[in-house]
Amino acid sequence: MRRLNARVASARVDSPDIDKRKRKMDNKSMKLKFRSNQSLRSNNLFSRNQKQQSHDSNITKLNVFVIGFVTLAVVTCCYFYVNDSRNAIDKRYRIVIDGGSTGSRIHVFEYLVKDGVPVFDFSGENGLGSMRVSPGLSAFAEDPHSAGASMLQLLKFARKRIPKESWGKTEIRLMATAGLRMLDLSLQEQILESCRKVLRTSGFAFLNDWASVISGSDEGVHAWVVANYALGTLGGDPHETTGIIELGGASAQVTFFSSEPLPPEFSRTVKYGNVSYSLYSHSLLEFGQNVAFDMVRRSNLAKATNLESFGSKVILDPCSPKGYKHNLQTGNITPSSLVKENDQLSILHASGNFSECRSASLTLLQKGKEECAHDKCYIGSTFMPKLQGKFLATENFFYTSKFFGLSPKTSLSELMVAGQQFCEQDWSKLKSKYPTLNEEDLNRYCFSSAYIVAFLHDSLGIALDDKRIGFANQVNNIPLDWALGAFIFQVMSEINAGELHPAKSLITMDSSMLSGLIFVILLLFVAYYVSKWRKPNVKTIFDLEKGKYIVTRIGRQS
Repeated sequence: MRRLNARVASARVDSPDIDKRKRKMDNKSMKLKFRSNQSLRSNNLFSRNQKQQSHDSNITKLNVFVIGFVTLAVVTCCYFYVNDSRNAIDKRYRIVIDGGSTGSRIHVFEYLVKDGVPVFDFSGENGLGSMRVSPGLSAFAEDPHSAGASMLQLLKFARKRIPKESWGKTEIRLMATAGLRMLDLSLQEQILESCRKVLRTSGFAFLNDWASVISGSDEGVHAWVVANYALGTLGGDPHETTGIIELGGASAQVTFFSSEPLPPEFSRTVKYGNVSYSLYSHSLLEFGQNVAFDMVRRSNLAKATNLESFGSKVILDPCSPKGYKHNLQTGNITPSSLVKENDQLSILHASGNFSECRSASLTLLQKGKEECAHDKCYIGSTFMPKLQGKFLATENFFYTSKFFGLSPKTSLSELMVAGQQFCEQDWSKLKSKYPTLNEEDLNRYCFSSAYIVAFLHDSLGIALDDKRIGFANQVNNIPLDWALGAFIFQVMSEINAGELHPAKSLITMDSSMLSGLIFVILLLFVAYYVSKWRKPNVKTIFDLEKGKYIVTRIGRQS
């Protein structure tokens, strides 16, 4: 019993110690759990931060990659575009209407611009297209308001050759010549205004100032420009250039480089590239072939004699082949004094005398020589320096030599022989020999051959056997038409003024290139944002039950 109570007592005595030890163990266990949790928390926080930093780093790298790739794509496209622009060929068009004395001719030019430099091809199939209508603008002197209608057929031709999308960028210019120059200024303006009304509604680029009557000097300079361009001497040594002598219907032009001092009214300076040319240029109004023909016949009329054998007034005409008879009407191509009325003249008596026709032509060409205010005047009272270098005789000079079957390098002596034979032939034989030619045109070759000899040899002093002068209407398949020279002059003047630029630039890239570049950039950005949207959106939270941090997916709207 005592032993039992002793055990009980002993147990009671020992109980506080046991409880104390138990509490210590519990506290120790709790302390261990706390430390364990703290250690876990610390590790989870480190893990979360590392993952978050890694995630942010990946996003930053992706952003840098995408931005860098887009920048590289843009720079690459721009690089290739700039190189393509530098090598791009820009096609352009321009229109010049030559308002001549016998008709109006339209010239449609197609040319290229590469790096701001124009490239012409007048001999190519598409480089130049021309069309002519009759009569000339001066024929509308009695009804000036109807002149514009003569432009309609020409414009129809131009619209067929130029793409519609290029009409608004294509300049059109009307440049009238001697036919209008001989009319009163008020008539000139009425005829031009009638044409302007039509040109303003043509669809092409047009300003009122672009329809005008050009000076004879301008006409001569433009003819000189195209001739030397065709010969390859434009831009080279001035002494190697070739002069131009034109024989039109109402006027003649003489233009050539001269090293002599020139009066300002006869001097023109032309710049091509880095070379400047001092030119003599003058237009001899009323000395064109057709007007001169009418004036010589009227001069013969003034000297008419009555031949009793014919029983009527007879006009001797040495410039028509023997046997040619007709009622002469003047006024189609005449100076201002003849435009006012068309005189019905008496029947002509054709004598077919080349020498007398040449003499009558020379009398006309030397008219007013006594009024010459210079050391020497070759034609009338007009100043002209001594001819220098080689020359090309164009327009009616060429047509006459071609009619007689002469070579471009023929001498004036050969032309004189051919003219004499033609004038002395019977008219009936000539009509049989040339059945397709208009009679008035056929008759004119007797006068034109004599007039050319009187003009070039008797007036300008070119020897009959001189080979310095050639008869030509084109060189190297390029027509020697002053309108082509006007076109070249206009374009080159724009270059000298810095106004001719390539049509393409980085600011005005073409639509296909621009749309392609935009599409690539948009595609890259869409791909970037789709990849970002598909990446799961996660959040790190502390799980109390498990005593640790966990990573869970959350909705994009939360």
